[in-house]
Formats: sequence, C-alpha cells, structure tokens
Amino acid sequence: MRYHIDTIPVWDALRQKRFCPFCYLKRQLEVKDVDRFLGGSVMEPDIRIKVNEKGFCQKHQAMLWEQKNRLGHALMMESHLEKRRSGASEAFSAAREAAQAASDGGIRKKIRGYRDEREAIRAAASRLSQQAQSCILCDSLRENMQRYLYTFLYLYESDPSFVKTLREGCGICLPHCGDVLNMAADELKGKTLSAFCSDLETITKNTLDSAQTDIHDFTLKFDYRNAGKEIGNSRGALERCVNLLSGCCIGDDPAKE
Repeated sequence: MRYHIDTIPVWDALRQKRFCPFCYLKRQLEVKDVDRFLGGSVMEPDIRIKVNEKGFCQKHQAMLWEQKNRLGHALMMESHLEKRRSGASEAFSAAREAAQAASDGGIRKKIRGYRDEREAIRAAASRLSQQAQSCILCDSLRENMQRYLYTFLYLYESDPSFVKTLREGCGICLPHCGDVLNMAADELKGKTLSAFCSDLETITKNTLDSAQTDIHDFTLKFDYRNAGKEIGNSRGALERCVNLLSGCCIGDDPAKE
C-alpha cells in the first residue's frame, strides 16, 4: 500500500524536540478531527452515515463534549442512537431466541448458524460490546498515523538532514517505536533497513537511559535530606517517563504547543 506523502507536518513534529514526534502528530490530528466533526461535517451526508455506523469511543465523546457545541454533538448522537437502537434490538432478539431454545431442553440445535444456544448468546453479547467500542475518530487517527509513519520512513530514506535531526531529537515513545519498526519491516530494504534499526535502537537506548537517571533523581527529592534541592534533570521526570513508556498522556499537551 502506498500513502500520500506529507512531509511538512512530520518535519515540524521532529523539530519541536519536546514530545515524541508521533505523539505530537497524533494529538494535533485528534484535536483537528474533533473540531472537524463538530463543524460543517455535522451536516455532510457521507460523514453522518459514517458516524451513524461507527459512533465515538468514550475518550472522543468526552473530547466532543468539552468543545461545548451541544447542538452539533446532539445532532450526531440523535441519528447514531437510532442506528444503535436497531442493532441492539437485533442482538437482544437473537439472544432471546437462543435462550428460549436452551430453556426448551432436549437435544441442542443450531441457532442461526451457531453450534449451540450459548454460543449464539455470546455472539449477541459480543455484537453489543463491539457497537460500543467502534469509533470513527479512532479510525481516522489510525489511517492518518499510517500515512505519517510512511512519510517518516520516506524522509529517513531520502533526506540525510532528516536523519541528523532525528538523532539529535528527544526520541520516540516505546509504543510508536513499535509502530514505526513494524512499518519499516515492509517499507525499507537492505542497508537502509539495517541503518534504521540501528539508529532507532541507539536513540531509544539513550532516551531510556536518560529517563532512568532522571526518574531516580526525582525520587531522591523526596528524601528529607534533599528537601528544596533541584537534583539533576528531575523536573518533569515523571511525566517524561510515563509518556516515554505509554505515549503522551500526562503533563503538557502537544496540541497546545
């Protein structure tokens, strides 16, 4: 699969040197998508159809709520609720039919293609759960982040100055290391793939080593003998450690940079 190349956002993300570049890109995309879905997209038929089908996860529902556009939010939820009511009704109907078959006793029989009644009930339960977990905003983020991962590797392969800036940056969080390494296995070849793996390993090791020292210094500040002292680079160490291990989730917001 080939992706549209959009180098400017990736360069901007790498140059900011405060956050994992992919966390920075993801958060920027997320905020823009929330604004988009509450803007003119509310009334676009193709968007409404997708929202009706997918809905939003808990996190993105909360982000939509925080924008305080109650009418736009309500318009999307009204038609989405209608779609979900229909899906819930079908799932409960299937579960009821299977439960009735189970209560009748006797030899178990196939229920709508399932081996037995309990399997059919579990399938209905799974359908209800999946409806609550789907999210059009998450799907949009995944699609766009794949494009940025591809662009990142394209720049690494084609622009020596990008490699230099990467080596001098603040590193990549472990979850996004996994993502970019996974795509590199498909997109890079030969010596370029080898060089990238080596660079990523070195950069990540240095970042992890630095985080280990900083978080240890941070814990030393809680010793009464060090009260009021600034030890090493302990300021913000906890935030950096958590965001490195889990992706940006605490501390300063990359979208507000």
